[in-house]
Amino acid sequence: MPKRLRSKFMSNDLEIRMRELINNPSNRVPVVLCLDVAHSMAGKPMQELNEGVRLFINTVREDPIASSAVELCVVTFSNDANVVADFRELSHFEFEGLTASGGKTNLGAGVNLALDLLEQRKDDLKDAGVDYYQPWMVLMTDGVPTTNTHHQAAKRTSRLLAEKKLVVFSVGIGDEADMDVLALFSGQEKPKRLKGLDFRRFFDWLSQSVSVVSQSILGDIPRLPSISDWSIE
Repeated sequence: MPKRLRSKFMSNDLEIRMRELINNPSNRVPVVLCLDVAHSMAGKPMQELNEGVRLFINTVREDPIASSAVELCVVTFSNDANVVADFRELSHFEFEGLTASGGKTNLGAGVNLALDLLEQRKDDLKDAGVDYYQPWMVLMTDGVPTTNTHHQAAKRTSRLLAEKKLVVFSVGIGDEADMDVLALFSGQEKPKRLKGLDFRRFFDWLSQSVSVVSQSILGDIPRLPSISDWSIE
């Protein structure tokens, strides 16, 4: 992680997150949501996305095993990339909701920031002697990148996928989402397109999936639930 990014999180919040690792040594499932919040997501799409993220948080909290294992981070991108919330256990995770703004879609900056945070969190887990499952990145966008940064970010993501150091779920929102670009981040898996604005079904599936993973043996490849309820391809 760049020094400027690392130093940004050297704070009381970081101390709290490190203390969580001591108090709860359960195997972790790091999950980063990398979400498009450009102005095209304003209105109903953003409302449904926020409801979906809240559903995910609340559902996983109700699972005693998953709630101890899942660590969530939220990154957004439009003109720039931003950390909405760094990795925390869901019992302490605060989500106030997202707001759409900005006319650009700097997807590459969002992915690179998400990967930087994942790398830092993996280092934290290793330093604390806490094992973890392959980290997950959920990438969601409704448009086309407006910068070229996604090419380098895609190469970085592909390398991690090939080394089995990352699991990626690439999801297109609406008819304008560039599925060819999302395919660059998906490895051997095709990107999926969300049915309408049914974010809640997607995040319900995601909560079921992390629950399955949290109960599996490290190194295994668990069978995840069907995506048919939320994906049209």
